[in-house]
Amino acid sequence: MKRSALVSILAAALLGAGLLAEAPEAEASAAAACTAADAEVYTPPATVPATPGTVLACRSVTLSQVPGNIAMSAWKVLYSSTDNQGRPVAVSGTLAVPTAPWTGTGDRPVVAFHPGTLGLGPQCAFSKQLAGAYQDEYEGDNIAALLKAGYAVAATDGPGYLDGQTHRYVAGTDSGHALLDIARAAPAVPGSGLSRQARVGLWGYSEGGAASLWAAQLAAGYAPELDVVGDASGGVPGDLKQVAAGLDGGAFAGFLADAALGIQAAYPTLPFDSLLNDQGREAVKTAKSVCLVGTVTGLAGRSIKDFTTAGLTLDQLYQQRGSDGRTWGQVLDAQKLGVNLGAYRIDFPVLQYRGALDEVIPTATEDAVRAAYCAAGVRTGWKIYPGDHLLTDNQAVGDVVSWLGDRFAGRPAANDC
Repeated sequence: MKRSALVSILAAALLGAGLLAEAPEAEASAAAACTAADAEVYTPPATVPATPGTVLACRSVTLSQVPGNIAMSAWKVLYSSTDNQGRPVAVSGTLAVPTAPWTGTGDRPVVAFHPGTLGLGPQCAFSKQLAGAYQDEYEGDNIAALLKAGYAVAATDGPGYLDGQTHRYVAGTDSGHALLDIARAAPAVPGSGLSRQARVGLWGYSEGGAASLWAAQLAAGYAPELDVVGDASGGVPGDLKQVAAGLDGGAFAGFLADAALGIQAAYPTLPFDSLLNDQGREAVKTAKSVCLVGTVTGLAGRSIKDFTTAGLTLDQLYQQRGSDGRTWGQVLDAQKLGVNLGAYRIDFPVLQYRGALDEVIPTATEDAVRAAYCAAGVRTGWKIYPGDHLLTDNQAVGDVVSWLGDRFAGRPAANDC
């Protein structure tokens, strides 16, 4: 779906609502022909290799939702990653490589891309939308711009889009690992022509912006062999509690429902089902079945207290303790970006950006993440665009692709701290 059409649908709906270690060759050979059935890409394997970035299945596809008639080879990919407990998991995604030869210096660079919010329904996976299975997608322009620049794009769906799973929406470690691991997997896809020594850029907006910043924080310790040269992150929900306060009962309350489901999927010891009333159970069914537009229109104006038997406020929900002793509040605090940056080593520049009129993510938390990175000595670019949350994603595309190009070329990055 084109961005302008999506904006119109959202506006009308809201008004109507009142508002690697390298993968072993033996493992890589399992996907040597890239002829897996489509269903295989989304079927959780019985066992997952402990080596993250192992290609488990792949399938050649046409990316009908990427505009511009760009000559490319593209694949859906199932690959191994690691969850927040260090356990192997499988994740789906897309790899696209331009057909035109790379004319820059060194090997063709790879941009590891995490999409923004798409919804929790299984049909919402970015790889399915790019290939045209469901058309609620709004970041095909981002992918097209990268391909036109000559870069390979390794776009993760994010963890939890396989059959029978729930997307681990805004779970920081899980998402960061998934993004780094598709960069690891990309050279192992037969026919990609990519090098394991390729320079890697990270990019994401909104949900993807949080994921790419988590990948930036985790890269040195989790994937030290990757040559990550920069990360671009926009519209970042840096503090989930602050974001939740702005979403609860508002026009975009559906994103709060997605976050509750995604965090509980990533941290299953947290209490959830036992807290829900009938309205809450219906809201869960809705959230798990729809994509972006349905998430906004189907749950607009709803509050967490409407969905719980005890009418819990957000602050009361945060006090609910799971079977491992941790509370909802503690788990949400663990997703906060820009905290304890001394424990992470970010050796490459970061670009952060937001919209001046962002109505979804509080600008205060976006600004706070930037300030935390600057205070930690991370070379940080910063830009504010004139649009709202959705439009800013599009407004930044040219600048981000140019900024990544400078990183791939080894040019010094501006520091706006």
